[in-house]
Amino acid sequence: MVQDTLLDSFRAGRRNYTIFQVGKATLLRVSDVMKLKKTDVFNLDGTVKQTAFIHDQKTGKGNTLYLKPVQQDLMLYHAWLIQQNLNYEWLFPSTTHPDRHITEK
Repeated sequence: MVQDTLLDSFRAGRRNYTIFQVGKATLLRVSDVMKLKKTDVFNLDGTVKQTAFIHDQKTGKGNTLYLKPVQQDLMLYHAWLIQQNLNYEWLFPSTTHPDRHITEK
């Protein structure tokens, strides 16, 4: 099962699983998922927004994301970020350069 493989096989399994789930639910390109900021998906009180609005990197078009299907995954990921002391602007910060988002490579 994809969930077990992603969650259990890597130190950053929760992050990788959340990237997969957000991409699947929003139909965003991986590059757009990785560029999400915490403020794009979380309210100031840490709850998940119902929707988010971003501009697609490739086309530049606006895109409304419906986050309800991944609300639970995002809440678990938010708790994981806190546990890992990863308090940065990016939703998916790089582990080597946390001031930047992760890349596809």
